[in-house]
Amino acid sequence: MKSLADIAAQLQGYDPQALAVPQVDAFLAQLVQPVTGNETVSIADALGRVTADDVVSPVDVPPHDNSAMDGYAFDGSQLAADAPLQLQVVGTALAGKAWHGSVAQGQAVKIMTGAIMPAGLDTVVPQEFTRPAGDDRVEVPAAVLKRGDNRRLAGEDLKAGRPALARGERLGPAGCGLLASLGVPTVRVVRRLKVAYFSTGDEILSLGEAPREGAVYDSNRYTVRAMLARLGCEVIDLGVVRDEPAQLEQAFRSAASQADAIITSGGVSVGEADFTKAMMRQLGDVAFWKIAMRPGRPMAVGRIAEGDKAAVLFGLPGNPVAVMVTFLAFVRPALLRMMGCRDTAPPPLLRARSLEALRKKPGRTEYQRGIVDTGPDGSLQVRTTGNQGSGVLSSMVQANGLIVLHHQQGNIAVGDPVDVMMFEGIL
Repeated sequence: MKSLADIAAQLQGYDPQALAVPQVDAFLAQLVQPVTGNETVSIADALGRVTADDVVSPVDVPPHDNSAMDGYAFDGSQLAADAPLQLQVVGTALAGKAWHGSVAQGQAVKIMTGAIMPAGLDTVVPQEFTRPAGDDRVEVPAAVLKRGDNRRLAGEDLKAGRPALARGERLGPAGCGLLASLGVPTVRVVRRLKVAYFSTGDEILSLGEAPREGAVYDSNRYTVRAMLARLGCEVIDLGVVRDEPAQLEQAFRSAASQADAIITSGGVSVGEADFTKAMMRQLGDVAFWKIAMRPGRPMAVGRIAEGDKAAVLFGLPGNPVAVMVTFLAFVRPALLRMMGCRDTAPPPLLRARSLEALRKKPGRTEYQRGIVDTGPDGSLQVRTTGNQGSGVLSSMVQANGLIVLHHQQGNIAVGDPVDVMMFEGIL
C-alpha cells in the first residue's frame, strides 16, 4: 500500500494547493485498490454487481441453427439472380419443436421465428416477400435475398467453452439476461463495497429536528446515500456529527472499523472549524487539496486507520452541488475501481451547441448545470439552469447533465460546441 507521499512523488507538478482535475484522477487511481471477498448470488439479485471471475458459457447460444423470421425455409443454392423461384410447402416448423421431415429441391418448410432449421436448409424468405403460386406453393421474387439470409447460426452469439462475461463486468439488465440465456442460475460476484458516510457541522439539522436560526437541513446525507445506492454500495449512515473532537473521533473510528471507504461532507474548507481536519490528520494519512475546479474546490483524501483496518477517505465540501459534482467527477470512478470494475472511466462526454454565452477563465475546470435537448437540426444543444451557485440544489433537479468546461478553455460564445456529461444512469 503506497503512502500519500509516495503517490504524490510520482505525479509531475503535484501541488496540493493547485491541483488540476486530471491530477486528481491520477492520484486516486493509485490510492484505491479493489476489495477482496466474493459471494454467489442469484441472477435475479445480480443487477449492479461486479463479476468476480470470467463467466464461461456452458452451451452454444443459440444452441442450433434457427430462423430469424416468420417465413419459408429452403435450400438457398436454388436462388437465381434474374428469375423467381417457386417452392412447394411440405410442412411447418414451429419454435420449440424440431421438424424432422425431408425436403427436396423445389420444396420449402413454413417456419416460425426461433424454430430449428430443418436439415439441409440454409435460407429463410420472410413471408411478406413471397407471393402465392397455387395450392401449397409460394413464389420467391428474384433478387430479394441471398443464400443464408435470415438464418441464425448455432453459437453465433456465444460459443460453449468461451468467456461470455469477463471478470470485473458490472452487470446491467443485458448482462443479467445474457447469464440467464446460458441457463446459469447464479453468478460469483465481488462482495458489496461498504461505505460509511456522515455530515459534519453544528449548523446541520437532521430530519425531524425543529428549525432554528442559522441552521439548515442535511440534504447531503440523502444525495450521497442515493448516489451510493445507485452504485450498489452497502451504506453505513452515521448521521450528523457535531464539530466536537470526541464525537468526530468516535465517528471516524467507527467508520474505519466497519467500512472500505468513508465519505464526509463539510469541514474541509479554509476558514472552517479545524476540528474535522485535525481529527483526519490525527487518525490517518490525509492530504488536503485545493482543486482547480468549480464548484468543489476543497477536498480531503487519504486513509483513516482503526486497529489493523484502514478505510479510504473522501472529505467533500459542504455545499450541496459541490458534493454531487465532486462525487461524480472523482469519488464515483474511485469507488468503481474499489468494487473491482474493469471500466472505471467517467461517463463519455457528448458534444452540444451552447445556447448561451458562458464566462470562463482558463486555469480551472468548471461543471455548469445544463439542460440538454435536441435542436431543430437534430443536433444536441444545451443551456444552463441559470444560477450556478454551489448551494442551489434545485438546479441539479432541473438539469439533465453537466456542461464541462475544461482547464484551458476560456469564454464560450453562443453556438460554440461544449462537452456535456449526461446524468442518465449515474444520478
